[in-house]
Amino acid sequence: MKKILDNDLLSNYIDKYNIENIFDKDLIDLMELHFYEKDERIFKAGTNLKYYYLLVDGKIKISYPFENGKSMLLKFYKAFNTIGDLELLKKRPITCDIEATEDTYLIAISSDILRKSYLDDSKFLRHLVESLSEKLYATINNSSYNFVYPLINRLSSYLIEHLIDKNCIVLNSSFLEIAQFLGTTYRHLNRTLKELEEKSIIKCNNKTVYILDENRLRGLAINLYIKSL
Repeated sequence: MKKILDNDLLSNYIDKYNIENIFDKDLIDLMELHFYEKDERIFKAGTNLKYYYLLVDGKIKISYPFENGKSMLLKFYKAFNTIGDLELLKKRPITCDIEATEDTYLIAISSDILRKSYLDDSKFLRHLVESLSEKLYATINNSSYNFVYPLINRLSSYLIEHLIDKNCIVLNSSFLEIAQFLGTTYRHLNRTLKELEEKSIIKCNNKTVYILDENRLRGLAINLYIKSL
């Protein structure tokens, strides 16, 4: 992690995401800008929360570690999002491992300062409630779909959610990460992509997916879009 001593860049992120609507000026003056390189760990499960983070640029992945050494990928976050809500409120150790999957900038706020002076601030509490509510909804949504629906439906939902224009999708995540996110294996994901290709619904070229029949793809997605927070 590197602390970025660039007040102009920090101010640009604060303005871009209207962060002044969440925190008062005194707290904004105490914010720091932190930079994490791709594949660098941001949080380790079981450690104490030092900073409450606002993700303002880049991408991170959240994984839950098990006692047997394995882990389960829960979700990806892109800007704008927050890290450490639950740990801040409950004063408990960090629950998940968090890693930057690309170069990432985060605004850092001391958790000690927030707990001492801002847990009774109405604007900040409203922000926490909205953030936790959205994360809870996304977790329930994704877990339910992964349990109930076949992979072809879940994958179609994922592709529709990432549709940029009428013709193609550029996948920013690796196929292994997408497989983990959808609760399947790399091989099963490849087989399902090939199945969609054989049905002339999509055409894959490395990490670019061309949409050949959007109506059929949306029909398979059954309007149950996977939330990729």
